[in-house]
Amino acid sequence: MRKIAALAVILMMFAGAAFADGMPGGTKLVFTTGGAQGTYYGFGGVLAGKVGEKTSTTITAITSGGSKANIEAMDDGDAQLGFVQSDVGAYAYKGTRLFEERIMNFSTVANLYMEQVQIVTLDPAIKTVADLKGKNVSVGAAGSGVYFNAVDVLEAYGLDIEKDIKPTYQSFGDSVEALQDGKIDAAFIVAGAPTTAVTSLAATKKVYLVGFDDEHVLSLIAKSPYYSMNVIKKDVYGTDDDVVTVAVGAVVIARDDVSEADVYNFLCGVFDNKDEITAAHAKGAELDLNFAASYTAVPYHAGAVKYFGEHNMKVVGK
Repeated sequence: MRKIAALAVILMMFAGAAFADGMPGGTKLVFTTGGAQGTYYGFGGVLAGKVGEKTSTTITAITSGGSKANIEAMDDGDAQLGFVQSDVGAYAYKGTRLFEERIMNFSTVANLYMEQVQIVTLDPAIKTVADLKGKNVSVGAAGSGVYFNAVDVLEAYGLDIEKDIKPTYQSFGDSVEALQDGKIDAAFIVAGAPTTAVTSLAATKKVYLVGFDDEHVLSLIAKSPYYSMNVIKKDVYGTDDDVVTVAVGAVVIARDDVSEADVYNFLCGVFDNKDEITAAHAKGAELDLNFAASYTAVPYHAGAVKYFGEHNMKVVGK
């Protein structure tokens, strides 16, 4: 009996060590990310693995149609966590653009990194957004967040997406294939750089990114403040120079009925293990608690309020 009791104590100690981070009582969650060649899926898989390794919460990261699809999957109860662009989260919560009605049964977990608006081309003659006039341009899937990013950017340069370019509606992977085959002249890809689809293209072709000038960036931000100025360094894809662009945030959201423990554990698993995550994915280097607590369009989940509060940071909860 003494041996059995001693063994039980040892097993309890190992169990405690296995989940040294976070709160007990975690459950199994589905985390919708994005397409297989986008940053959401690659980075989401790393985050899910680390949370499962370090806490009592188990997360399965799956591919999806991106921001809008993730909010809809959460609304339907098919997922508990998801990535969204910061602007798309605002659209859903307000019931504008992509959403005919307000969807409000989700909360913010954290703002994780910046997603650059990358206008990719193989044509060195396309140097500015204005040069896209009359060109065949992929603007993301119909009704996607990328589509509305393309609308905003083109409007800033006085271009209408339906009248002044020849739009096609394709995913990141399909856009890259169309570029390679010469079927389109450029593609809007909104994701954290480096993005797998663009990196793959740059491995076989000379890739060019269309840059923005300061005047148009400031004009765009004044009209749509969820954008911010950003720079893609030349070593990211082997471009000749650094490229100025704009970016939105990549935000993790959760259904309101996800437990406080699970959301707290997600944040513990991610931010308490930043070095290990960075070793597995470059986006880990961008993780920052101040940025994580900076999203204002959607209130934070109770588990996030608890985690940030323990780090002397106040976020607005529901």
